[in-house]
Amino acid sequence: MGFFDKFKLSKLREGLQKSHDEFVRKINRVFYQSRAIDDTLMGEIEETLLLSDVGVATTDRIMAHLVEEMQFKRWSEASQLRDELRKQIGEALEGRNGNVNSASASPLAFAAFDTPLPTTPYVMLIVGVNGVGKTTTIGKLAYNFRNAGKRVVIGAADTFRAAANQQLEVWAERAGVEIVQQHQGADPSAVAYDTVQSAISKSSDLVLIDTAGRLHTKQHLMAELEKMTRVMRKLKPDAPHEILLVLDATTGQNALQQAREFTKVAPITGLVLTKLDGTAKGGIVIALKNELQVPVRYIGVGEKIEDLQPFDAETFANAMFGDEMFQEAA
Repeated sequence: MGFFDKFKLSKLREGLQKSHDEFVRKINRVFYQSRAIDDTLMGEIEETLLLSDVGVATTDRIMAHLVEEMQFKRWSEASQLRDELRKQIGEALEGRNGNVNSASASPLAFAAFDTPLPTTPYVMLIVGVNGVGKTTTIGKLAYNFRNAGKRVVIGAADTFRAAANQQLEVWAERAGVEIVQQHQGADPSAVAYDTVQSAISKSSDLVLIDTAGRLHTKQHLMAELEKMTRVMRKLKPDAPHEILLVLDATTGQNALQQAREFTKVAPITGLVLTKLDGTAKGGIVIALKNELQVPVRYIGVGEKIEDLQPFDAETFANAMFGDEMFQEAA
């Protein structure tokens, strides 16, 4: 592991400290030395996964696999389950034992901000309910892409709230990128059109478009996104290239429910999970990756503008669980 990778892992572990410490403490308490496998042990493993927000469906799948392996290989000691549990959690993070649809992966999946864009301008629609950190996420995305050499323009298409545009304007200035906006109550599709038009005329690389921060009715949300898509495609036939859903990790299973609702009515291509540094239940990443057919794109692990990181399963697993995971008691 090179210096940069070690630094990235250190920063990520710092952001995931609450989740890391809580999970390791619980799992090590379950797997103390020379413990026999019994119903109590299996119940404690299941409880630990659920309390870490791994999710019911994923927990059930992991537990069923552990029972099958235990019976087939005739394990009797808890230590024999440790490596298999770690393997299952690793596969769950990568989506290999879930139902994550690889067809939903975009060219930017798991990519760093300096990855070349497949087309320009590359258009991202950002959706999510109020309070999840959507505006902050747009600002951080803009900053990190610009810092990697991309020319970025933000479209302030949440025209229902004056405060939304004001906050986005502050973030655009902080990120050092252009922002396109209209008056309060303007047609969001008109803002989207103007933003893409500006990006084309100025040879910008990336367009980030904010949308109204509420779910509306399902029909309203779908109609609004469809109209924005139709309008943008007059200028860029393949736009939008991404529809990213922003979720607040501290809300746990509520975030999972929000994701379910949004994916029913919008072609979400990726998830952005914010405020992971503020929760001790980082297992929500596993639940989202396995219970939805949508990959996690970016995670927020701090308040600093550079604390939004592209999601990488292996790096996340090392930061979340680390070498201390499943260590036997002395």
